[in-house]
Amino acid sequence: MTDKPKKPKKEKIPRQKMPEQDPIERGRNFDEVPFGYTPELAQLEAKRCIQCKKPKCITGCPVGVDIPGFIKLIQDGDFLGAARKIKEDNSLPAICGRVCPQEEQCEQVCILGKKQESVAIGNLERFVADYERAHGGFQMPEMSSATGKKVAIVGSGPAGLTAAGELVKKGHQVTIFEAFHKTGGVLVYGIPEFRLPKAIVQEEVDYLVQLGVEIQTNFIVGKMDTIDELLEQGYDAVFVGTGAGLPWFMGIPGERLNGVYSANEYLTRSNLMKAYAFPEYDTPIARGNTVVTIGGGNVAMDSARTALRLGAEESWIVYRRSRTELPARTAEVHHAEEEGINFNFLTLPLKIEGDETGRVKGMECQKMKLGEPDASGRRRPVPIEGSEFFLPCDTVIVAIGNGPNPIVPRTTPDMETNRRGNIIAVYEWGRTSKPKVWAGGDIVTGAATVIMAMGAGKKASASIHRELMGLPDPEPEPEEEDK
Repeated sequence: MTDKPKKPKKEKIPRQKMPEQDPIERGRNFDEVPFGYTPELAQLEAKRCIQCKKPKCITGCPVGVDIPGFIKLIQDGDFLGAARKIKEDNSLPAICGRVCPQEEQCEQVCILGKKQESVAIGNLERFVADYERAHGGFQMPEMSSATGKKVAIVGSGPAGLTAAGELVKKGHQVTIFEAFHKTGGVLVYGIPEFRLPKAIVQEEVDYLVQLGVEIQTNFIVGKMDTIDELLEQGYDAVFVGTGAGLPWFMGIPGERLNGVYSANEYLTRSNLMKAYAFPEYDTPIARGNTVVTIGGGNVAMDSARTALRLGAEESWIVYRRSRTELPARTAEVHHAEEEGINFNFLTLPLKIEGDETGRVKGMECQKMKLGEPDASGRRRPVPIEGSEFFLPCDTVIVAIGNGPNPIVPRTTPDMETNRRGNIIAVYEWGRTSKPKVWAGGDIVTGAATVIMAMGAGKKASASIHRELMGLPDPEPEPEEEDK
């Protein structure tokens, strides 16, 4: 009896790297860093997907995109079909493909990642979204009949935009109220052009407008009309997605000196007010020679890299823990290092010092060592006695986090908040203590990721739709260990 011939092993295709700008060149311009996949690279990367029978990547996605489905369409060369497949669950794929931390979500649970690198799901999502935009592939999705119900969306960040897109497709009349003059929330004021071009955000917003979403900019809910007044004007439901836009400071001496910025102010001046386009836009911003950014998250990386592009000779990150504990995405840290950002780890700022004119001249710091883990699971930094030193600089950016935007909670007294000022949303559907009002995103959770805010907006929109149609919310899913 002869042995059965063995099937030839499938060739292992390595993960395809996206081409990108040279680090030295991009460190002095605001153009997008990666160029994106070519069709050939996208198809080669898509072929790595093994089309699992039980794809964990879908459950790893906060908005539940059919990831194997859209990747299969890329394999087949149907790029426009792949974009439409994503948009069945995600109205903002070009944004998610750029700023979503896929490595912690869908890619982290990719089966292929057990023995080799996971499929580059985010890069593929970006490719098909960009392909659709470049090739005029817009197609109106399936729309429900008009219900006659009106929904107000407060805030046009990722949570608000997602909720608006889902609700308008279900036949409701949707109006977004945005405080700034541009729609997009943190997507336009908080994320730099080199990471998420404003034109990309505008394209995604235009898509929602084509679906029928109405947008009112320069409208501060809580100052112009309150939540109660919107309800009195005939809105059947309100979704609050005002984000975490209240900057935190360290409370150390010298934070009021000229040349000290919150990351929010620094990035807003550069992104939304176009300080990077001086002298065409004469927006005041300190173009320091030596800029120090305090913090280790994505916002800190964005600030330090922006300072470099605005002309800094040296741009530093000062972080009180080690490199291992950095909360920023690995890719963002890598890009920052390539561009020449200096890192001063295990360093705690004690005081910002100024000159006789009241401008920053440097920062007194202390070296740290790592002790026992704290509540976050990371090892707590402990000061090293006698290790104080002076770090010369002329600009300081504080990027240690943000609190919830307080305007809506303060003007809606019957809507419960926690001790930090975040709106309390009941269960997973985003219902607040106030009837007809839902909330989601950073205003509920505190500062988190774009895709988590989108997931909250999607869940809340489903709950709003059920309420408007006279249907109850399903009971919350039991935790995994209880199943």
